[in-house]
Amino acid sequence: MRYWTIQALESWEEAENSGYLEGNKDYLMYPEEYKWMIARMSKRLPNYDGSYPVWVWLKKPDMRGTNHFEGGGKCVRLTLDLEPEDVLLSDFDDWHCILNNTFNAVSEDEWDKFYAGELQMTKEQSWERIFDLELQRDPIWSGDAPRVLQGVTGKVTLDKVKKVEHFVARQQPKWM
Repeated sequence: MRYWTIQALESWEEAENSGYLEGNKDYLMYPEEYKWMIARMSKRLPNYDGSYPVWVWLKKPDMRGTNHFEGGGKCVRLTLDLEPEDVLLSDFDDWHCILNNTFNAVSEDEWDKFYAGELQMTKEQSWERIFDLELQRDPIWSGDAPRVLQGVTGKVTLDKVKKVEHFVARQQPKWM
């Protein structure tokens, strides 16, 4: 199945030298949250090798956007051919509950009950919902836009890379 990942040029050059692409703990913005995801990958992906995750997308990222890398940075968008059982899918928006260390509620009522101490579910238990891609949510609470899916996988060998596209990240507009 096709997936895409976007990487700094330096990461791609390291992969070309080593023969594989993998996440690098030295560049993690959220080390504890990555450890949480790695633990889930270990439980849910039968072939996972324990390496730091490579983040992938099911939809080809539009590189005309300005939020992927610092402006002027040299980058690559890689098209990958991976087995679905080697990719752990999750909801991109729900992942931010983990990054922000907050409860992942399906409705405003559930949010209020959690913070009032009226639920048996822990914050960490609510985080597991990021993997339930069929979970029904209150559209008033979370909107009705389609889910944006992301994935993580372990080490990616170069034979899985089907296309390499070089680009330079756009500068943020001055008004932002």
